[in-house]
Amino acid sequence: MNSRERILTALDHREPDRVPFDLGGTVVTGIQAKAYQRLRQYLGLPEREIKIIDVLQQLAQVDLDVMDHLGVDVHNVAPRSTASFQVNIQQTADERYLYFHDEYQIGWRMPKEGGMYYDMFDHPLAGDIAEEDVARYQLPDPLDPSRFTGLREAALKVINDEQRALIIGNMSAGIFELFTWSRGYQDAYADWAADPSLARKILQRFMDLQMSYWEKMFEVMQGIPIDVVQMADDLAGQNNLLISPRSYRQVLKPMHKEMFDFIHSRSNARIFFHSCGAVRAIIPDLIEIGVDILNPLQVSANGMNSKELKREFGKDLVFWGGGVDTQNAFDLRHTPAEVRQDVRRRLEDFMPGGGYVFNTVHNIQGNVPPENIMAMWETLQEYGRYSAA
Repeated sequence: MNSRERILTALDHREPDRVPFDLGGTVVTGIQAKAYQRLRQYLGLPEREIKIIDVLQQLAQVDLDVMDHLGVDVHNVAPRSTASFQVNIQQTADERYLYFHDEYQIGWRMPKEGGMYYDMFDHPLAGDIAEEDVARYQLPDPLDPSRFTGLREAALKVINDEQRALIIGNMSAGIFELFTWSRGYQDAYADWAADPSLARKILQRFMDLQMSYWEKMFEVMQGIPIDVVQMADDLAGQNNLLISPRSYRQVLKPMHKEMFDFIHSRSNARIFFHSCGAVRAIIPDLIEIGVDILNPLQVSANGMNSKELKREFGKDLVFWGGGVDTQNAFDLRHTPAEVRQDVRRRLEDFMPGGGYVFNTVHNIQGNVPPENIMAMWETLQEYGRYSAA
């Protein structure tokens, strides 16, 4: 069974030879550059320049030699920034931070000393604005040909040469995330409660952007079997949703449904939906509107017990992630033995009957030692095989 066959079997809610493994298949299932560099050294692989594929999260591109060494079953093909936009990283006057503004004019900064990733500090739609300001807000061109350069060739290589499952990435974060990032959290939540018309106008602009992108992407990929489409919208925190289930159903759910219906109408790809935190209250809604795969399965969040999730929703959803509790069992505060114990528990909960792809709860952060990463991987190899294999 090759990697693509293994993934497709799991996506069909059947048991393959072993639990499929993802490292770097999306920008929410990857590895931070510092942790990746240490992992390469630990594996005895040749030293090479680490390519950053996500500046905000400082994610490393997982090279083919690592993918081959660890048996990674998926490969990501994601759009580029347009040729007209280049990230321009500068230094603040006090020399404490590095910073830049992205294609959406959102400002991001990272401490020069000890920084692991970038945080927001500037929001282009912050303050007292009107609907006219939303209309004037300049967004990147989703159809710029340079955004798609080389993607078709890369996808064919994944399918034909590597025989891994093909994941196509989105051009941006989710529409709710972009709404809060462009407006700033304080103003965004004020709009959500007191000026829903303005909030919907902003959401609609980001939705139109993504719909145009996906229409173009399916045109570029015509005839290529896309296995998974990666979408996201962080809707929850550690204990609860960031908005009420009622307001999700009234405002965001119809918009998500329209996007997901379009994707399903244009391809046979499964929709991979990433939403951190305590999302349990709206999992039935996500299933209803066409989500096929749920990620990251933050097992430490309220109501996100791995055994209960599998029992209640495992027939309708593929679970992708949740393989080790990154908050409580994975970083340098914890031993490889603790990692192994947690991985065994998650495998016991998620793997029966198929419908499971192994990955950590979100990206591997920069403070995770290679010994813990390999303890996770070795446990997956030992206990992640199905009895019929």
